[in-house]
Amino acid sequence: MFMSIVRSQLVRRISTAVLIVTAFGMAGCAKFPPAPDKSATPSYNYLIGPLDTLQIIVWRNPDLSTSVPVRPDGKVTVPLVEDLPVIGKNATQLARDIEKALGKFIRDPVVTVIVNSFNGPYSEQIRVIGEAAKPQALPYRQKMTLLDVMIAVGGLTDFADGNSASVLRVSDGKQYRVRLKDLVRRGDVSANIEMLPGDVVIIPQSWF
Repeated sequence: MFMSIVRSQLVRRISTAVLIVTAFGMAGCAKFPPAPDKSATPSYNYLIGPLDTLQIIVWRNPDLSTSVPVRPDGKVTVPLVEDLPVIGKNATQLARDIEKALGKFIRDPVVTVIVNSFNGPYSEQIRVIGEAAKPQALPYRQKMTLLDVMIAVGGLTDFADGNSASVLRVSDGKQYRVRLKDLVRRGDVSANIEMLPGDVVIIPQSWF
């Protein structure tokens, strides 16, 4: 009688454990649609972010030309102009803003802005979280692919459920399934996709 009770409890525990593992497995394999292969557009313009370095050239005014870092508050100070907001602007837009500000002091200024180092605003960065070897945020580049991102973060950990990974696409608010295990460990380039600014790569842990 005692042994029957023990067996019954053991069967129930095993059944419960199987159900829990199955539930986690189903959660890991959420029914997200596959990510589209192509995402980048030719019209993309790089937007300036904190800690970028800008070279500002004022034609025929070398004393006003300078190279400055973007401060953490998203502003720069250039000769004759203090605390100029630059976050989220491209180089051309910023050049026009500086021309307008300098126009109060010199006649018809002509300004060129060159970005020498790239971080981009937070809204444009690619973030990788979960079971990546080196989870981090990366500056977005035009035509950047999922493979580029995974190389930059050092690939997957031994505990990653790579084929249950997903990309949260901030631009449309949708989440897409990606096959990181096939891409990184099996070399299946059909699993590669183009990234978009603001994408978040989510890599869950394997339960097996």
